[in-house]
Amino acid sequence: MYKNIVTAIISMISICQALNKTFTQCELAIELKTQGFPENQLKDWVCIVEAESSRHTFAIGGPDEDGSFDYGLFQINDRYWCNNGSNPGKGCNVRCRDLLSDDITTASICAKTIYKQQNFSAWLGWVNECHHHMLPNLNCKGL
Repeated sequence: MYKNIVTAIISMISICQALNKTFTQCELAIELKTQGFPENQLKDWVCIVEAESSRHTFAIGGPDEDGSFDYGLFQINDRYWCNNGSNPGKGCNVRCRDLLSDDITTASICAKTIYKQQNFSAWLGWVNECHHHMLPNLNCKGL
């Protein structure tokens, strides 16, 4: 019985790890370029993602001071931008859980929506760790 439980737990952990991606810096930069982020902003976007989620697609942060949570690679906040319910909603018209996917298309679209309204300053990670700081050196093949 004990052996079956241990095997089940190990299997579940393996499945969860397979469904959650941690990008390398170059993988992230190339994927952001593929998602249509401007090449001259890639260093800023990579810096944001490193500061906010450590390049993990499955990151959930919070609760923040207001009780809200942040989701995914870009740590998109559920108070303003995504809905925790079963239906899409709020500023990006998405479900928060959809921001936790290894396919970062939905998260990228939402991040661009936020950027259009608030620029990079919407992310405290950018304000505190990227703005007026040395940005990542992206010497990546494929960029």
